Amino acid sequence: MPKNKKEFALSSEPQIDERPIFTRISEIIESRKSRAGAYANREVTLMFWEVGRYINSVILGNERAEYGKKIVSSLATQLVEKFGRSFELRNLRRMMQFAEYFVDFEIVSTLSTQLAWSHIIELLPLGNNDARLYYAEEAAERRLSTKELRNQISRKAFERREIANTQLANQSAIPFNVFKDPYLLDTLGLKENFLEADLEKAILVELEKFILEFGRGFAFVERQKRMIIDGDDVVLDLLFYHRHLRRLVAVELKMGAFKAEHMGQMALYLKWLNRYERQEWEEAPVGLILCATAKREKIELLELEKAGIAVAEFWTHLPPKAEFEKKIAQILAEAKERLARRKTFPLGKTQKQIKYFFDPKDDEEGN
Repeated sequence: MPKNKKEFALSSEPQIDERPIFTRISEIIESRKSRAGAYANREVTLMFWEVGRYINSVILGNERAEYGKKIVSSLATQLVEKFGRSFELRNLRRMMQFAEYFVDFEIVSTLSTQLAWSHIIELLPLGNNDARLYYAEEAAERRLSTKELRNQISRKAFERREIANTQLANQSAIPFNVFKDPYLLDTLGLKENFLEADLEKAILVELEKFILEFGRGFAFVERQKRMIIDGDDVVLDLLFYHRHLRRLVAVELKMGAFKAEHMGQMALYLKWLNRYERQEWEEAPVGLILCATAKREKIELLELEKAGIAVAEFWTHLPPKAEFEKKIAQILAEAKERLARRKTFPLGKTQKQIKYFFDPKDDEEGN
């Protein structure tokens, strides 16, 4: 029993748990700090673009290039003294490149809300605007960190997508910009002399890494998809769904080189999926045959893409950087050569459509 009335009054007051209050206040603070940071990042990026545009349009409008360089150098010295190291000559030149490569304010405004200046710096050294815009979209949609973006660039994701696109004919039943070639599965940790079952198991264990390599929009559906055809059990290795394309994607793993009979096998899977698994609002299923070695001339002659089938190599070990870059460049050059050879024959209107932040005409106007 309380010793006095004051003690009784205190003991009878309702008790409040402070933990959920603290948690909620913490959430409010973190949310507002994050928004403030995003807003500050947007303004910094727009400021750098505006500075670069002004230098490009006003100062370097003078035809005397050497004189322009001296002006920029002098400007950098003065700006550093007043505003700090962010305006050092090297970064000032980056601002000028940024304004030169991204001329449309609408694009820049979108980028500034999704990418940090550190992302922009990674994009500037790339050789063409298509690559810059591809990686910018990748970083924005996947919310990649600067390190992850740098990794995508070093692994030649854009070039490998271009290789896959280049191998598609005009009448292709496979949409462009869906697959890559080759796929880099070095992150799966496979050892020497692995079997097809080992590869399949490694993909499922490291499914997040596999889907990251596969690209945006893919969702895993089923492993060892069982189909009964004429009383026989037929099994598909992996089944995915592409959310943006609204279609099933069948994936077959082949440890050796591509063979012509693989086409018939995949075609059968796609026909079955189209009849028994496809929903009325979905597009027709497509297939990907992943093999250790792609026989590219054979693939071209078979015109698998018209049947909705793509073929790509998988690499479980990455060569040294210089060798890797040389090999990818060679594969891309050969793919373009085959494409040029196909164009010597009369074909229908191209179906190639590339989705970027902007209308392609914007880039033409900027160059």
